[in-house]
Amino acid sequence: MRVPTAIAVTSADLVLPAPDRHTPGAALLHPPEQLDLESALAETGALLERHGHLVALVPPWLPRSTVQRLHTVRAILETDRIALLGIDLPPLGTALLVRQLRQLSVCDFSPGIIASAARLLSHYIYAGALLGSVAKLDRVRVPVGLGAHARSWSPSAQFAVMAHPKPHLAKLSGGGSQGARGSQGAHGSRGAHGPRGALLPAGPEFATHLTFARGQLTSDWVTAELAPAWQVQGVLENPLPAASPGWWGTPKLVEFAAGIPDLSVLYQLVASVRREECRWCGLELIGDRCGFCAAPLTAPPPPASSARSRP
Repeated sequence: MRVPTAIAVTSADLVLPAPDRHTPGAALLHPPEQLDLESALAETGALLERHGHLVALVPPWLPRSTVQRLHTVRAILETDRIALLGIDLPPLGTALLVRQLRQLSVCDFSPGIIASAARLLSHYIYAGALLGSVAKLDRVRVPVGLGAHARSWSPSAQFAVMAHPKPHLAKLSGGGSQGARGSQGAHGSRGAHGPRGALLPAGPEFATHLTFARGQLTSDWVTAELAPAWQVQGVLENPLPAASPGWWGTPKLVEFAAGIPDLSVLYQLVASVRREECRWCGLELIGDRCGFCAAPLTAPPPPASSARSRP
């Protein structure tokens, strides 16, 4: 019986509940403060022995010590069967992508296809949050104007923010169940209008389920206004990932992420992309880069000096 490729995370709160009994769980790679190097090598080695290949998401908000530990373990084991994927999504969006990869791991895709599918699927995840303050939001690449910064000091201020796939920021009038005051997304496109005429972040144009997690902000805006406006097929509440307050710059938030829930749709999406063979490690891939060795699909052009010296 085929053992699925292991999908790994560095924190247990990035593992969302399985949508069905066929979806496997995720492997947990413990950070340095929880496990010494010798134990981490044994842990990872056991996963490789059981599953053959290991795919781990390495978002840029992970602590530097955790990222260094992952690369150290792979280097010491001298293996090309560990894929460390740099995916830039908020914590709850990352957890949603992990679940999609877990779903795909039981399909007939090779490890190389599963690893390179992460970049493809990330484009179909809509991740954002309802925030009580945007004073520290600039660092997650959502432009914040001086007016929004000033309004962040209001005790009742709430903001609808999209971080992915396109930045969007709108000030909500009053509480979280009220509408936005005519703000625009960072790219100038206006969002969908909710039941009260609210300017909402533009949602996906395909069937999704919405997952949300509450921080220290009391509001039903995500379920009462955003979910109906986006016409999601289902809503699931999950505990807030520990990294979320730091990523969004405030503990006063309700984080949300929408993505494709249906395995058949995910399968068709990945299967429809042309498959190539990595010129370096020989694994299958989709897209322009191998998930395991990070080699580009095509060789880079020679340096200009080398090109001039050729006969």
